[in-house]
Amino acid sequence: MSAATVIRRLRPLLALRLALREMRGGLKGFYIFLACIALGTAAIAGVNSLSQSISATIASRGQEILAGDIRFELNNRVATSEERAFLDGLGDVSASAGLRSMARLPDGSNQALVELKAVDSAYPLYGVLESEPAKPLSDLLSKQGDVYGAVAAPLLLDRLGIAPGTEVLIGNARIRIIATLVREPDALSDGFGFAPRLMVSADALAASGLVQTGSLVEHSYKLKLADPSRVASVRTEAQSRFPAAGWSIRTSSNAAPSLDANITRFSQFLTLVGLTALIVGGVGVGNAVRSYLDGKRGVIATFKCLGAPASLVATIYLAQILMIASIGIAVGLVIGALIPFVAAQFLADVLPVSTAFELYPSALGLAALFGFLTALAFAVLPLGRARRIPATALFRQQGFEPSGFPAWPYLAGALICLAVLAGLAVWTAYDRYISLIFLGAIAFAFVVLRAVAFLIGWLARRSPHVHSPALRLAIGNIHRPGALTPSVVLSLGLGLALLVTLALIDGNLRRELTGDMAERAPNFFFVDIQGHEIDGFRSLLGDAMPKGKVIEVPMLRGRIVALNGQDVNSRTVPPGGQWVLRGDRGITYAKNKPENSTLTEGAWWPANYSGEPLVSFSAEEAGELGLKLGDTVTVNVLGRNVTARIANFRNVEWESLSINFVMVFSPNTFAGAPHAWLATIIDPDATAAEEAAVLKSVTNAYPTITSVRVKDALDIVNSLLGQLATAIRAAAAVALVASVLVLAGALAAGNRARIHDAVVLKTLGATRGTLIRAFSYEYFILGLATAVFALLAGGVAAWFVVSRIMTLPSSFLPDVAVATIAVALVVTVGIGLAGTWRILGQKAAPVLREL
Repeated sequence: MSAATVIRRLRPLLALRLALREMRGGLKGFYIFLACIALGTAAIAGVNSLSQSISATIASRGQEILAGDIRFELNNRVATSEERAFLDGLGDVSASAGLRSMARLPDGSNQALVELKAVDSAYPLYGVLESEPAKPLSDLLSKQGDVYGAVAAPLLLDRLGIAPGTEVLIGNARIRIIATLVREPDALSDGFGFAPRLMVSADALAASGLVQTGSLVEHSYKLKLADPSRVASVRTEAQSRFPAAGWSIRTSSNAAPSLDANITRFSQFLTLVGLTALIVGGVGVGNAVRSYLDGKRGVIATFKCLGAPASLVATIYLAQILMIASIGIAVGLVIGALIPFVAAQFLADVLPVSTAFELYPSALGLAALFGFLTALAFAVLPLGRARRIPATALFRQQGFEPSGFPAWPYLAGALICLAVLAGLAVWTAYDRYISLIFLGAIAFAFVVLRAVAFLIGWLARRSPHVHSPALRLAIGNIHRPGALTPSVVLSLGLGLALLVTLALIDGNLRRELTGDMAERAPNFFFVDIQGHEIDGFRSLLGDAMPKGKVIEVPMLRGRIVALNGQDVNSRTVPPGGQWVLRGDRGITYAKNKPENSTLTEGAWWPANYSGEPLVSFSAEEAGELGLKLGDTVTVNVLGRNVTARIANFRNVEWESLSINFVMVFSPNTFAGAPHAWLATIIDPDATAAEEAAVLKSVTNAYPTITSVRVKDALDIVNSLLGQLATAIRAAAAVALVASVLVLAGALAAGNRARIHDAVVLKTLGATRGTLIRAFSYEYFILGLATAVFALLAGGVAAWFVVSRIMTLPSSFLPDVAVATIAVALVVTVGIGLAGTWRILGQKAAPVLREL
């Protein structure tokens, strides 16, 4: 073996020994590096750990959350005798029914919408229902005379202004609220409700008269199997024996699919925000490495003069960077691992999270991988530039500002790391299309920010002569070699742009919910109107709100079971269209095209059409499902599979909150099928008192009709939106904190050149006040330019999300603009002056001796 071969093999060990020896002096110069890596890693680790905690808890507590091993759900009908016999033969069965109804006081003075749940004596098969006072459920729901017992959510008592022990009316039944509901074991599996829970017995529901032809009722049959491992085979057997039952089957391993999917989507978004913080921090990594190597000029020169090849020098500092990155990643992982435990203390009452401390290796491993890739991607380029610096230039104390690109292996290494980083983000994403858009936007923002920095420098070089020495010096600092302009613009630009985007989306949604949408929306939705009630109901509305416009349509519920004869469960559907196939949908039939929709393709059927069943499908949802004219759609309605051919597509204005349906069928499709009616009333000028009078009149005259005041529903959505926006802004603030850290690192990296400038200027007669004004002007100009970019980029991004994805009106909000500019100026000027204050007091002699 030749000496050269031995040296090559020993070089990595030598580089590691030298790296460790040089690090004995501590981590000075790398604190920003550590903070940036730790912050981004902690965000990604924490978000994914919390998501996995919730998913794991749902899986481990699946039987309790579902209140059974398996659940069969039927809409608008009970199980047939043959179906019920099949279910009874599998194990213990608990039957329940859920619907929305109106709870009203006996004197008719007040009423409120409730989520009514009727259960039998076997409920719950798993878990425990907790109430205050604590009593057996059979006692709470028992009948005393002609009054049935009930358990109510505290919110219902607040809305009606009553206390436990008070009687209310549900349909035609008298109900006494015996206790308040503390914990309902299967609440999560039942999904989100817009109204407070009222739990009664099955006998009370039968006495209420609410379940009539076409009533919107969900009948659930939950089973406790003798052998829970048979869940999969039971599901297969049920689908095979009753292919037209139309029931939705859910097992304990998938107890709350909507919650699980929403948590996954939200965690994906927060992961992307965390990745943004990590990438922004990557800029800080690059600045820190550049500054650190700048301070190691003498050491690097010594290595080179002693014969160390450039590759050994690069290996030494690469080893140091990887070791320091490991420390930052370890800190981030520790913080990320603690986040689920801390969050559980606040979320345990609303989400299924474990309060025990647990580690989630895959989430932590993913965060660590993101951290290492980011550190490498942004550290390789400064290392490549350091490799090219000759020892003589370093000994002459020239600044570490080599021009041009580093050698191609370093450039290729950085590009490969960035490509793997992007590929990993897309591969692990729930919605890869959204992830690609997000990453593309970040890449585009980097390019644009570089262009903005170049433009600022170009304008500064060509600015007219100014008389103020401080302003002239500030303009010179913006465009001189080694200026802070690129670092400041890049560091703050992404963080501020992200905050502006989220603030504008939140502001537009809130304005739409409380303003335009609320004004366009109907005043009320009325559900479960029976055919024999429709004429009297119409007359009552005409008297109660004479200026109101009443729209009524027939209403059925159906679930799409096949598209073009293919079972929907075997199709791969993009996330945007999955909601159409999840659960049952409201459907209707009509002779004429609905007035609030326009045809985009195809033609409407004649008013007297009597051929094969036809259906009009919403254009946007059809596109998500890959449907075209002439395709067939099979829906299960009341236990019957009905197949219709798509005759046309139409645009639907969902944001109008008027009566809209994904599917509108030709009238002959459901000829003779029992159904109820759905109605709305619209009067934009109606007062709150008039709306209260309508609600009271309808509820007292037709107790089985459910009245939903749209403004109340919008208030609930607005409240949820506020909570969601708070969480999103907190996550986005991580990116802004990373931006501030990067800005501080950029200022620290430029301090050496600033010290030289300040000493020379003070020697030539400049006062400390002049220098302070110069630095203030410089940071003010850079902060203002960055704020303008953030407003433009954030405005475009928010417009795209609100207008193109949410299909809602979008507008620019001046208050967001003012707040953004204020934040940018405070951060840049404040941190800039704080970072340069020490420079102003620097002694001249030591610095002048080095020039």
